[in-house]
Order: sequence, then C-alpha cells, then structure tokens
Amino acid sequence: MIKSMTGFGRGEYSDEISKVTVEIRSVNHRYLDIFVKMPRRYAFAEETIKAAIKERVHRGKVEVSVTVDNIGKSDTDVRLDKELAARYYSALSELRDSFDFGDESHVSLSMLAKMPDVIVTSPAAEDEEAMAARLLGATGNALDDFCSMRETEGAKLVADLSARADIISTIRAKIEERAPEIEKEYAVKFKARVEEILGGVHEVPEERIALEAAIFADKANITEELVRLDSHISQLRGFLGSDGSEAIGKKIDFLIQEMNREANTIGSKSNDKEITSYMLDLKAEIEKVREQVQNIE
Repeated sequence: MIKSMTGFGRGEYSDEISKVTVEIRSVNHRYLDIFVKMPRRYAFAEETIKAAIKERVHRGKVEVSVTVDNIGKSDTDVRLDKELAARYYSALSELRDSFDFGDESHVSLSMLAKMPDVIVTSPAAEDEEAMAARLLGATGNALDDFCSMRETEGAKLVADLSARADIISTIRAKIEERAPEIEKEYAVKFKARVEEILGGVHEVPEERIALEAAIFADKANITEELVRLDSHISQLRGFLGSDGSEAIGKKIDFLIQEMNREANTIGSKSNDKEITSYMLDLKAEIEKVREQVQNIE
C-alpha cells in the first residue's frame, strides 16, 4: 500500500523499572532524514532506534522524541567522599581555632555537607541491553501507529490521484479525437485563402491543396505524443496499485515531468485553439498530480 510521507505515531513500553514513551512525526523530504531527541544517558541506543525506523520508513524527515520515566528503583547514585570531608573538617577546625567566632565556632554536619564534592550524585549504572530492549519496544509500538496513519493518508492520495489519472485520460481522448479534424480544416482554410488571393481568376489545383495539407499535418502530428502520454497514464496507474514495498514517490515525480513534457509538445505542435484549450486543462491536472505526488513516500 502506498504511504504518505506525513504522519504521527506514539508508543509506550513499561515494566517494573521504567516507562518509555516514543513519539514519531514526519514531513515531506527528498530523502530519509532521521533526528532522534532523547536523554543523553540513553544515546547508546540512538543508532538502534534509527535502524528500526529505516526498516519501515524509506523517505521523509522523521523526528523521534524519547522520554523515560523510572518507576522502579532510583536512577541516581550518591557517592560520599569521606576523605575529602575529613580534610574540609580539619581546615574548618583550624580556621575556627585561629579566630574567635563565639557560639558559631563549631563545625556542623550541614556545613560539611555543603562543601564541594563531599556528596556527589551521578546517574546509576545502566543495564544497556535491557534499556535498549525497552526503547525498541516503545519505538516498535510508535512505528505501528505511525505507519498506520501514513497508510491511511496514502489511501486518500491514491484515490485522488486515480481520479485525476481518469481526468487526464479523458482529456487525452478528446485531443486524439480532435487531431484528425485539424488537417481537414487546414485544407479548407488554405484553399479559401489562396482563392481569395487569386481573386477567382485561377483554379487552385486539388493536388496542391493536398500537398500543403500533408505538409501541415506532418508538422502538427501529435500521434507519438499521445501514445507516450497514454503509456505514462498506464504507468501512473501501475504505480498507484503497487504494494508499497518500495518508495515510489521519486519515480512518479519523474513520470509526471515526462507527462508535462508531452503536454507542452502537444500544445506547441497542434496550432489549434480547441486542442490548446484541452492542453491547458491537461497541464492543470498534471500540476495537481505533481503537487500530490510530493506527499508520497
């Protein structure tokens, strides 16, 4: 199934130790660009998270937000430096003995505890393998939600693009139907113009009219362009019916460029007001397809 490049998903994983929440959002991008925002202490799992996303996402600018709440034992270790505290106590006692501070001359516990580096807190040692499993569990749940939304949006894109492919095909059929009439009308106009110039004195040879009409028809022939356009429409429908196992947005984007090229050529070669009008409608629909294709993975 075709997927949209825009989407959002949220997933959680919790056990007796931690609760992990992962949010994934994406917008259009030419390539796959993944940015992970997470606590620095869990940075060891960043590449693992990116690898899990790459398995299921092929294009888009993807932003991943990771939060971790520890609901089990504390995730902070406290270290007491007794040796440093003793040195502080000795220095403070010496300072006390050197001056008369009255009743404030005692060295208290609260005073020692406030001294730099006597009591130091640091993150508790992490079981990286267990934590990586929690992070991947939450990421997998978020990816399920994320991909489901992108598939839903992708289905809407397919419906819209399929309808526009039908419109383009209808316009193409009208151009094809109109094309043979151009040569006949040119022959009539050419004969009338020559007769007007000659003032009816000389008869215009039919073979000459046929030759001029043939030359014009050769220059204005758009059969090849119509055949290629029909082929492009068929390819577009084929892409829209793909299983979504690979990113096809770039391929469709290139195909739309080719369709637009054929429309331009038809407009420049036909030299007919009616076909020009059809061509403008054709280009308008192709442009709408091009805009929508920018959202396809």
